[in-house]
Amino acid sequence: MTEMSEVFWTFFITTVAGMGMVGLRLCYKSKCKRVSCCGLEIERDIEIEMKEDLEEMKKGELKQSTL
Repeated sequence: MTEMSEVFWTFFITTVAGMGMVGLRLCYKSKCKRVSCCGLEIERDIEIEMKEDLEEMKKGELKQSTL
């Protein structure tokens, strides 16, 4: 059996880690209240997060209107 090269393993680990981070980002942005995967169940308080997002959007609009 031939051994895999270090370049392959570096590429593979980087790709898997990147895909995991993209998946986590999509889960955060989805604003789902309850997520269940592989026996792991996560419940979030999305009302507070939505209020924070609205405040950030208002701040951004104020900055754009003053330019």
